[in-house]
Amino acid sequence: MEIILKYFPNLGERQKQQLEALGRLYVEWNHKINVISRKDIDALYEHHILHSLSIAKIMAFQPGAHILDLGTGGGLPGLPLAIIFPDTSFTLIDGTSKKIMVVKEISASLGLSNVTPIHIRAEELRQKFDFVVTRGVAPLDKLITWTEKLMEQKQRHLYPNGLFALKGGNLKGEIATLPKGSFHELFPIANFFSEPFFEEKFIVYVQG
Repeated sequence: MEIILKYFPNLGERQKQQLEALGRLYVEWNHKINVISRKDIDALYEHHILHSLSIAKIMAFQPGAHILDLGTGGGLPGLPLAIIFPDTSFTLIDGTSKKIMVVKEISASLGLSNVTPIHIRAEELRQKFDFVVTRGVAPLDKLITWTEKLMEQKQRHLYPNGLFALKGGNLKGEIATLPKGSFHELFPIANFFSEPFFEEKFIVYVQG
C-alpha cells in the first residue's frame, strides 16, 4: 500500500481503506480462482493496482462520466480507478463468468456503488461510454474495432472520448495497424512511476 501513497498522497481515508482492503480481497480470492498470476501476487500493488492507476495520472474522469473496462479479468484497471473516481460510473465486462463473479464479490465487499460488473462480450453491448480502458486484452486494431461503436458523442473531458489501453513492449507494429488518420498518443508510464517494472510500460490513447 505504501507504493500507492507514494504517488497518490492526497487520497481520502475511505479511498485508503478501500485500496488496503482490495489487496487483501485479491489475495483471498486468488486462492480460490486464479485471477492474478500466483507468481505475481506478492507484487500485487506495484504490478497490478499501481499499474492500473497510471491512467489517473493523465486523465481525471469527471463526475457522471461512464467508463467501460473491457476484458476486466479480475477487475483491473476498473476497480482501482473506481476507488480513485467515486463519482464516475464504471462498467466492468468480461467473457469469463467466474472472473465477473469475483469482481462482483470484491466490489460489493468494498461498497463500490459506482461499479457494474457484467458477464458479456463487447460486441453484445448496447450502452455508450465516454472512455474505454483496458489492460493487455488484445492488439490495438481489435480494440478499436470492438469499441468504436461504444463511444458517446457528448464530450465532457479535456481529451476527446476514446480508448486508454495499458500496453507493454515495442508498440510500433500495433500502432501501425490503427486506422489511417486516427489520432493516438503514447504515454510512457516511467514518466510517472520510477520503479524498473514500468520502464517498458505505456498508456496508449486513441481518440474514438
